[in-house]
Amino acid sequence: MSLVRRLLEIDDLDRAQFSGLLDHAMVCKREPTSLPRALSGTAVALLFQKPSARTRVSTEIAVTDLGGHAVVLRNEEVGLGGRETVEDVARTLAGYCGVIMARVFDHAVLEVMGNAVDVPVVNLLSDRAHPCQALADYLTIREHFGSLEGRRITYVGDGNNVVASLAFGAVLAGAELTVATPPGYELDPDVVARARNLGGAVEVSHEPHEAVRGADVVYTDVWTSMGQEAETEARRSAFAGYCVDAGLMAAAGPGAVFMHCLPAHRGEEVAAEVIDGPASLVWEQAANRMHSVRSLLASLDVRPVAPGGRSGRA
Repeated sequence: MSLVRRLLEIDDLDRAQFSGLLDHAMVCKREPTSLPRALSGTAVALLFQKPSARTRVSTEIAVTDLGGHAVVLRNEEVGLGGRETVEDVARTLAGYCGVIMARVFDHAVLEVMGNAVDVPVVNLLSDRAHPCQALADYLTIREHFGSLEGRRITYVGDGNNVVASLAFGAVLAGAELTVATPPGYELDPDVVARARNLGGAVEVSHEPHEAVRGADVVYTDVWTSMGQEAETEARRSAFAGYCVDAGLMAAAGPGAVFMHCLPAHRGEEVAAEVIDGPASLVWEQAANRMHSVRSLLASLDVRPVAPGGRSGRA
C-alpha cells in the first residue's frame, strides 16, 4: 500500500489505500504485538477547536502505541485564526511535529494548513467531513459481515459531515448508501453528485421506513450538532418520525445492525431499546476509532524533523 500523504476527506484515499488501511487495522487488532513503531521519535500535534472524547482518547492512545508523542492543544491555547493566522500556526507546528491532526469548525482551515506545510495533515472532524469516523465505521461493518462489497447502508437523520464521509467511503468500499432526511436537511447535493461521479451508489429519500428496507446497516447521528444549539427545537420538530426505534429496525429486516457515531441522545434520534439492544454495534464501532486511526497513523508519509526544525512551505 502506498503511503498516505494527507487525509482531509475520505476520498483523499484510493481504493487500494482504503482497503489496505482496513486490512492493517484488523491484523493489528487481532495481534497487538505486530504494531509497528512507525512514529518512534515523532511528535504529533492534536489541535482541538471543538471538544472531543472518543477522537482525543483514541488518537492519543494510537500515537503512543506507535511510539510517538502526542501534543494536545486546545483552541484557547492557540487562538487559531485570531491570535495567529492558520498558516503561522501550521508552520510553527510543522517545525516540531511530524504530523498535524486537527478538529475544526471550518473545513477551509484544514485546507489552508495542508497548503502551508510539508507534513501530513489529518482531519479529526470538520463541518464538511469526518474521515476518521468513516474508517472506523467501515472497519466495523467489514468485521461484522466479513466483506463490504454490495453491503446496503441506510443513514437516517441529518445530512451532515458524518454521512458525507460515509458516502465517499461507500465509493471506496463498493457499498450502497441510502440517505433518508427530512426536507431541508438533505445531504449536500454536491456530495451526492461527486460520489456518484466516482462510481458510488448513493440514493436520497425522505421516507425512512422505505429507505431502510433490505438494509444491512441502519446508521444515525444526533439531530443537532455542536454549533447548532440555537436550532434544537426546530430540528426536533423537523425530525419527528426519523427516530430509529424498534419499528424502523424491524422494517430493515432481521439481520440488520445499528450504528451511531456517538454521543447519542436516547429518545431522540435513537430509542434506548435499539442502541442498547442486540443489533447494536455501537460499542465495537467506538472501539474501532482507535484501531482504525492506528492503522492510518502507521501509513502516513512521516519524515523525521531535522535538528533545528523543519520549515513550512513558502
